[in-house]
Amino acid sequence: MNKRATWGKWVLVGMTTALLVACGGSEEKEVAKVEQKVDTIHWKMVTTWPKNAPGMGTGAEVLAQNIKEMSNGRLDIKVYAAGELVPALEVFDAVSRGTAQMGHGTAYYWKGKIPAAQFFSTVPFGFNAQEFNAWIGEGGGLALWEEIYAPFNLIPMVAGNAGVQMGGWFNKEIHSLADFQGLKIRMPGLGGEVLEKVGASSINLPASEVFTALQTGTIDATEWVGPYNDLAFGLYKAAKYYYYPGWHEPGSAVEAIFNKDAFEALPKDLKAIVRSAVQQANLAMLNEFTARNNAALQTLVNEHNVILKPFPEDLLIALKKASSETLEALAANDPQSQKVYDSFKNFLGPVSEWHDVSERAYINARALE
Repeated sequence: MNKRATWGKWVLVGMTTALLVACGGSEEKEVAKVEQKVDTIHWKMVTTWPKNAPGMGTGAEVLAQNIKEMSNGRLDIKVYAAGELVPALEVFDAVSRGTAQMGHGTAYYWKGKIPAAQFFSTVPFGFNAQEFNAWIGEGGGLALWEEIYAPFNLIPMVAGNAGVQMGGWFNKEIHSLADFQGLKIRMPGLGGEVLEKVGASSINLPASEVFTALQTGTIDATEWVGPYNDLAFGLYKAAKYYYYPGWHEPGSAVEAIFNKDAFEALPKDLKAIVRSAVQQANLAMLNEFTARNNAALQTLVNEHNVILKPFPEDLLIALKKASSETLEALAANDPQSQKVYDSFKNFLGPVSEWHDVSERAYINARALE
């Protein structure tokens, strides 16, 4: 190397060093920064779902993987299916006390602790998925949800939606409201309370017990989700009558819940990554169910001889009336539920009016011959 090149090299090095010092650092500090090993934060996520359950169970796994990738490995979350670390219906408590930092389930499972939580899962004859997301994001729903979970040291977020569900699997044909009398039906949340008002009995079972209960006659009918999930669960082997619409769950939201201490301990960028990943998961799950439900339904009907039936109109009218009575009673007996119910009603009215001249009108027009 000639003298001129050597001199130029050291001038460049000197200028670089001076620039680093001027910025408040040094060459040694900058090199140390680059070489410093990034610590990984390890979390546990407990879920209410069976392992690899389509949509919900797999959605929890994908969410954890996306957070890991988006954080470049700085936040690593191990997912536990229902029963692997805690039973399905103990997810809320496990995250609240810090046994796990994160949970994945649905809010109506916690109605025994927080009656108002049911509004953040699904409401019979209430919001569809699009409307629920709008209420949470733009209608004040999220603030109310955070308020009712705060005493339990929890932060909730919407992590998915199954869309409008099916009405359920029945071991006998339903001709009218009279056929509902005395039936034992697996249905959690507000829908289960509505059933009691029309003469049926509501049974709350975790997913892992549903098939056996239906097959053995412990229950006469069950709702689960929709064709995509129900096909995977093999429910067609236990009952042949498959009813619609899913009046009880018109937009079934999935929640991600976080132990507040664990979440607040994250650096600012990781908090933003978690929130972004959860928002993406919410959209992805709805997309998955929308894309796959009809193919699964065709398989159930054409390959497994499932009998697809609409609920009788007199039954739906009775269920809608009973739903209104159930919501009014819940609100009257619990100030927290009253506050959430008022917000729910104030948003549902106007958004329903808009959808009458937008979504409903378009779907009706699309069906014209």
